[in-house]
Amino acid sequence: MKAHSRPVATKAGGVYLRGMNPPAAPILIFDSGIGGLSVLAKIRDALPQSPIVYSADYAGLPYGEKSEIEVATRVCAFLGRLSERYRPRLVVIACNTASTIALAHARAVLGVPIVGTVPAIKPASEQTTSGVIGLLGTKATIRQAYVDRLEAAHAVGKTLLRHAAPALVAAAEAKLRGEDPNPDIFAEAINGLASQPDGERLDRIILGCTHFPLVEAELRVAAKAAGLSGRLGFVDGSDGIARRVANLTDGQLWPDAPSDGIFITTGPVEQIEPYRPALAGYNLTQIMSL
Repeated sequence: MKAHSRPVATKAGGVYLRGMNPPAAPILIFDSGIGGLSVLAKIRDALPQSPIVYSADYAGLPYGEKSEIEVATRVCAFLGRLSERYRPRLVVIACNTASTIALAHARAVLGVPIVGTVPAIKPASEQTTSGVIGLLGTKATIRQAYVDRLEAAHAVGKTLLRHAAPALVAAAEAKLRGEDPNPDIFAEAINGLASQPDGERLDRIILGCTHFPLVEAELRVAAKAAGLSGRLGFVDGSDGIARRVANLTDGQLWPDAPSDGIFITTGPVEQIEPYRPALAGYNLTQIMSL
């Protein structure tokens, strides 16, 4: 994605104008784990000078196995504490499960713009030529009424197949720790869609969890082994999120150079040590616990 041109740090009369964020005000990216890195990468492409605070609720992982009230309560409490501490200019909930459950609640309690993450049903429906699209997500995501509404609004005349693939979350986490995930995990996810009626006609698969793009290469191998069409494509919402963040921050002040980001976990810092090399690749070098 082409980087947008943004004003750098300037003041009027020695102070920042009322209502204007100071250049150091970060973009706060939230996920239950490291899945939001797939979103962070696109935001960095669009806004390379943006300060980043990335927060992972490892003490609450996985969200896909929790009740809606548990997720909504954790997300709002966590974002409230982080907003008080870091005064972000904008929050990105880089988690499909958290967004489909808690986005409205978070917007009601936080006085800051919030960008959510929803399954990319609309672009997948626009791209398909066979008329059959698949959705891989957590158990919590694929059962949400929000997904039903997206299907009704954007996939009229299309066939949407859904499959819960929570094991992909752990596989993505393992990959970023430098481990080799079990290939059977990816085969199960693909076959969970392909084995359904009309599954052989799939030509777009929606990665309905921000963890999943981190293992897209492995899913492609599994799809090929399953005999799916060579026209098969994978779709996620990260490009749209980055565009929305860029639009909402258009004209704001930024530092005059990129800086290393902060990674915050609700779990012990020692738990993050295996991820440190991968996080450094995303310029997240300051690791701390909330």
